[in-house]
Amino acid sequence: MRDLFITGLIFGLLPFVFKRPWLGILLWSWLGYMNPHRLAWGFAYNLPFSMIVGLVTIVAFMASKEKKEMPWTRETVVLLIFIGWMLFTTFFAFYPDSAWLQWDKVWKIQLMIFLTALIITDRHKLHWMIWVIALSFGFYGVKGGIFTILNGGAYRVQGPGETFIAGNNELALALVMAIPLIRYLHLQETRKWVRIGLASAMVLTSVATVGSQSRGGLVAMLAMGLFLWLKSRNKIVTGIYMAIAVGIMASVMPQEWYDRMNTINTYQEDQSAQGRINAWHTAFNVAKDRITGGGFEMWRPPVFRQYAPDPFNVRDVHSIYFEIMGEQGFIGFGLFMLLGVMAWIRAQQIITRCRHDPDRKWASDLAAMIQVSLVGYAAGGAFLGMGYFDLPYHLMIVLVLTAKFSGVLDSAVPAANQAASGRFLHPSSQFHQARIGSGS
Repeated sequence: MRDLFITGLIFGLLPFVFKRPWLGILLWSWLGYMNPHRLAWGFAYNLPFSMIVGLVTIVAFMASKEKKEMPWTRETVVLLIFIGWMLFTTFFAFYPDSAWLQWDKVWKIQLMIFLTALIITDRHKLHWMIWVIALSFGFYGVKGGIFTILNGGAYRVQGPGETFIAGNNELALALVMAIPLIRYLHLQETRKWVRIGLASAMVLTSVATVGSQSRGGLVAMLAMGLFLWLKSRNKIVTGIYMAIAVGIMASVMPQEWYDRMNTINTYQEDQSAQGRINAWHTAFNVAKDRITGGGFEMWRPPVFRQYAPDPFNVRDVHSIYFEIMGEQGFIGFGLFMLLGVMAWIRAQQIITRCRHDPDRKWASDLAAMIQVSLVGYAAGGAFLGMGYFDLPYHLMIVLVLTAKFSGVLDSAVPAANQAASGRFLHPSSQFHQARIGSGS
């Protein structure tokens, strides 16, 4: 029954995508982040829904009369160069068959991310996309938070199978990155019942992150939480939500969780941690030896025997930094880091120019929360191998679009024109700009 519902829902929405291609981006984001088909147990589980939606979106967009203009900024240019470099390194990969399979996933993700920049053409569509992303991860956050509370933290919170967020570590990082996006929506919302729901979602998602029992997730949570408090415009309210989340965690998590988290301080005695460090050395040695790195999916015993300090301790790299370094070489690593720095600078530019303008306060809020999300990714990613995860790249494009719609980009629509067309934040309510800027 679940398979029929999911399949019927997705195919039922496709005709609307032909009329409004931007809905295809929303549908693709929902499939990519929530992976609803992975919650089924029958024929829908392996159906290529994302590919079907992506193709329909591309055809609909090409056939539409919408203006097709890519916002070429330093971020989009460097991202395109990074994609080209990953293609180049794949020709020289240690394991070509596996590398080309991974490249097939990566380029399709990046294609849809670039299509986002083309198809999301106003603030209304951008706001809906943030809702879709936040709710996609928020589903697992709320569900996982309730699960953790009911079971006293005895079991790990996991993601849907065969996805980027299948494991407890990966889901924890995704949830950490989603919390600031939920906070952004909370800041823009004026309806009391929706604000209460979003506040509850933030608390439960925080609990679910801890309930994943991921040590990397805990590090990401601490870093993200600090910056969330620093970047929030109402630090008292944010502090209250954080105190509630911490109180729930302290009351439900068992002693086994505290013992596991304490191994962060005794990593020298932890075999898992030592295996990761051995893989990090391997990544550095490969990058030092080969300008193109080892290519996608290089983490195999023969590579460790040649490049690792401990040739028989073979483990996955578990770090976005060393994953990119080992697989894409120092050039790829440099491009990856440059993208992060440029995203941070762009966000700060938006905050500086918009935070005192009531009509553009939304842009400042969104940029600040994306900064917080990227801090969580940067901190947790040090211990998790999610270098090709969609969300951080998507958020970089969201920053470019935010700059465009708020008038920060030179080529963007002037702020006055944007304000004139801005009574749309929530179509069902026809919110106007003054209401959008309210909230604590």
